[in-house]
Amino acid sequence: MQTSFSDLEYAAKKKVTRRDRFLAEIESITPWAALVAELEAYYPRGGGRGRPPIGLERMLRMYVAQQCFGLSDEGIEDAIYDSQAIRRFVGVDLARESAPDATTLLKFRRLLERHQLTQRIFEAINAHLAEQGLMLREGTVVDATIISAPPSTKNRDNARDPEMHQTKKGKQYYFGMKAHIGADAASGLVHSMVATAANAADITQAHHLLHGEEQHAFGDSAYQGVDKRGEHRGSATQWHVAMKRGARRALGDDETGQVLEACEVIKAKIRAYVEHPFHVLKNRFGHRKVRYRGIAKNEAQLYALFGLANLLLARRRTHVVPGGGVS
Repeated sequence: MQTSFSDLEYAAKKKVTRRDRFLAEIESITPWAALVAELEAYYPRGGGRGRPPIGLERMLRMYVAQQCFGLSDEGIEDAIYDSQAIRRFVGVDLARESAPDATTLLKFRRLLERHQLTQRIFEAINAHLAEQGLMLREGTVVDATIISAPPSTKNRDNARDPEMHQTKKGKQYYFGMKAHIGADAASGLVHSMVATAANAADITQAHHLLHGEEQHAFGDSAYQGVDKRGEHRGSATQWHVAMKRGARRALGDDETGQVLEACEVIKAKIRAYVEHPFHVLKNRFGHRKVRYRGIAKNEAQLYALFGLANLLLARRRTHVVPGGGVS
């Protein structure tokens, strides 16, 4: 393909921006061929009358860029026109073609949601990482984070999202949903995820977050008593749950108290790994508030976001070489 003047001008620029580096990182670590293979059976093919569909990989790249920068459908369309870095990532040359519009992306998102394809993207990414030896499966850390939803009723329906609910954390009330995750205890990579309303207790979702092969599971004090629940009876998994704050403060200075405190410190260090994907989700991708109404649509987005977060976290632990391999 002939290089346009804008591509040549962009390639000659001296400063490499943070956006350039970030997109180059996403480009190198994403197993594009595997993801396209998961989606192509559901993507419409050309051959009929009318305008042929835009290439699947281009739409997937547009969707990935949208998730990485936390943009709306209209926002990513504008960003493609505004940013040469994003145009190169998506594969659009404005000298020859226009960018896919917001409506086209909306239809692509609905296709992903209708067939639960973001979950398949998540699983394909994890399968790719497992091939690199990054999913050890011996231990799981479980945790949940609240994602806020608009509490205002000043909208078309004059009502808050009925699927979102309010919960209290400490002395603060939050309205929205929860993302519950199970992460590998050695790498911090997310292997399971469940989305619920914010008022769902963390402990009620714990059994959904185990893959069944782990020998040990770790959780904070919100999971106290989890091993006594009916859904965990007969399980060989050994739970290591943090003490309640009051019980920990009441530990004595004798030998027993010191040993128990040392155990709590060890458990806390292991549980810290589960905070890494939450950091990527909220700080790197800027996903602090829900974008859509309803749990299902937001859960579909979370599968894609945690899949991409796994790639970024894995990047820190391996050297990625061209073609998606590691060395």
